[in-house]
Amino acid sequence: MHSKYILKHAQKHGLSEEDIYSVYKIFFGTLFSESRLKIINFLRRSRKNVSEIIKELHMGQANVSHDLARLKKCGFVNSEISGQYRYYSLNEETIKPLMDLIDKHMEAYCIHIFNETSEKENGK
Repeated sequence: MHSKYILKHAQKHGLSEEDIYSVYKIFFGTLFSESRLKIINFLRRSRKNVSEIIKELHMGQANVSHDLARLKKCGFVNSEISGQYRYYSLNEETIKPLMDLIDKHMEAYCIHIFNETSEKENGK
């Protein structure tokens, strides 16, 4: 069951129910990438340029550029040029509150699953 909001917008754009799930997959696929999650969490602190992201996260330039392009295309980050650098920042309106909500959810429901799995793997 979809919310009335998503159904209204889906109909406006001529999307079927199957199409809606494809759009969800794009959104959650963007979050699924560990490297993109690292970038998102790094940008939660403040805006950064590509060099700062590469240095802090120990990632290759091509990977960072590719991830930033996907994040920007999907509206997760914004970019602005200042001097000779392009700076990236987290979308403060939608993604920052979403990540805060995800953190609260993980703390309440998911961290214990990780701990249980980790203990089993380590024979505890």
